[in-house]
This record gives sequence, structure tokens and C-alpha cells, in this order.
Amino acid sequence: MPSKRNQMVPNAHFHKHWQNYVKTWFNQPARKQRRRKARQAKAVKIAPRPVAGPLRPVVHCPTRRYNMKTRLGRGFSLDELKAAGINKNRARQIGIAVDHRRRNISVESVQRNSQRLKEYLSKLIIFPRNPNKPKAGEATADEMSSAVQCTNPTVITVKDDWQKERARVPTKEEKDFKAYVHHRMARARRRLHGKWEAKKNAAK
Repeated sequence: MPSKRNQMVPNAHFHKHWQNYVKTWFNQPARKQRRRKARQAKAVKIAPRPVAGPLRPVVHCPTRRYNMKTRLGRGFSLDELKAAGINKNRARQIGIAVDHRRRNISVESVQRNSQRLKEYLSKLIIFPRNPNKPKAGEATADEMSSAVQCTNPTVITVKDDWQKERARVPTKEEKDFKAYVHHRMARARRRLHGKWEAKKNAAK
């Protein structure tokens, strides 16, 4: 009979071996401990290098839905390394990820990531291969004794400048702005710039 009022008559199918189809995760707490111990062992193994691995750039997420947000990328582009004055082969040796396929399409991204590289170099302590004969730029005995392993999950914290804008009344300039006309003129300017310049020079 239904539990109350005019409802469906229950007709549950319990004549199945449902015990065979139940998935349990009794090993979840133990796996959590195992992962934690593995992270600690890895940190000890790669010490004094950063726990998070190599330094990675700040990039914008793809597609219009997420492109206002930033995240860590695969590696620094060659232009960013050049702006920071770092050789691409040397970068890999000192814990900087390099991605030779990345292309910068804005000056802001080059400036932001080159500044990130310079900040990393200012805090970097390079241990000499031969402590008795340290080379130029390598750490002294006092600096090595005071070095602390970086446990930050991103080596250098990513500061996301984007903030969601609150609803407001549009200004007069925004109301008068014709987005469609502006967009079409920009396309025409890009397509016909050469012809316009030639026509202007011919008129002179």
C-alpha cells in the first residue's frame, strides 16, 4: 500500500544479488595516509628543492567563459625567459619549467611572467656541486645552512587580480557606445588598412 494518499503502489525488486553490485571504499582512510607519507618521502628526497616542483607561469584559462581567471601553465615561453635574461637550458637546471610551444599574444603576459621569474631568481639559492670550489652565483656555506625548503604548493603564490564587478547603472558614454559599429569598423580597418594608406599617399 502507498505510504499516504493517492501515490504509486510500491513494487521494489529485491530478488537480485545486489550484494555483488555494491562498491565500497573501506581503504580510503589508509590511502589518505599512504598519499601523505608519499608526499613527505618525496619532499625529503628532492630537498632542498621546492616541494611543488619547478616554477610555472601564470596563464589565462581558455574560452570566453573562463578567460578572466588565471591558473598555472605548463612552462615559460622563450620570450618570457628572454625578457628575464635567462637561458632556456639554464632555466631547466635551476627549477624553471620551459614550454617552447607557448606564444605570448599580449605584452602584459610577458611582463607578468618575466617579473615572476625575476622574483624567483631573487629568492633562489643555488647549491654548488663542489662545496669546496663554489662558482660565481652559487651559495656560500652560511647561505646553505640557512636555506629552507619551500612548501608552497605553487612555489610563488599566484595573485589573481580579477574581481567580479557589482551591478551598477551604465554611464552616458556606455549608453552612447555603439558596439556593433565599433566592431565592424575595427574589422574593416584591419582588412582595408593597406588600401586606405595607399589611397592617402596617392592623394598627397
